[in-house]
Amino acid sequence: MAQELPRRTNFSGPPLIRLLSRLLDANVQEPGQLLPDRLSQWLGWTNAIDLASALGASPAAGARAGSDRQDIAEAEQDCARVRAMLERAIAGLGEPAPARARARPKAAIPRDGRHVPPVEYSIYRQRYGSLQQNMESAITALRARLRAMLASGSPGSARLAVLDAVMEQALSEREYELLSAIPGLLEQRFLRLRPAGSGAEEEGVPEQSPASGDWLGVFCKDMQSVLSAELDLRLQPVEGLLGALRADRP
Repeated sequence: MAQELPRRTNFSGPPLIRLLSRLLDANVQEPGQLLPDRLSQWLGWTNAIDLASALGASPAAGARAGSDRQDIAEAEQDCARVRAMLERAIAGLGEPAPARARARPKAAIPRDGRHVPPVEYSIYRQRYGSLQQNMESAITALRARLRAMLASGSPGSARLAVLDAVMEQALSEREYELLSAIPGLLEQRFLRLRPAGSGAEEEGVPEQSPASGDWLGVFCKDMQSVLSAELDLRLQPVEGLLGALRADRP
């Protein structure tokens, strides 16, 4: 039976943060600053200039009144295709790690006497990081395509496209820094679940694993849940742009 996750009710942040706090048994508190104050710390003076220029710029002359229905349909299909592709990749992460990635000098010997190579976290760190790169690449390209459609629409939509481009550039470094820390955080969950005799005690990690032998399956599901929450977070700007395109329909 899998270890029951603690419930944290004192934090109402994004689903990704709430999920990580439950998995790691972390008591995350509400931030003391408002979002605009936090953003002001992340944006440099050059970003502020770019934002001011984008807000004050006049839309390009000759922009048409809005996106037609065919444009909207194509954008929706494009978004659905990218999401489905990344969701399939996340679902595939539950496959067992290759045998060569599981080997280490000391092998665990369970009670029934069978020789089972201990499982290392490195392969799952690599898998998570690789999928993060795939998400970043696919979503960045999708976001640019949606901005191009907005830029050819109404004056308000054209201005929004410029603003989104500026914000993406301004926040990309901070976003990368925060999201790239997730694989390291998940290692804590991996070590908590890994049973005694499989290498955990050699690293001084306290035994907190579930009674069931399917601890690795539990971890893989946890990792998939975190990736799904991260995907939803990364797609939020895309959903906003898509909503703007729908509103721009004549």
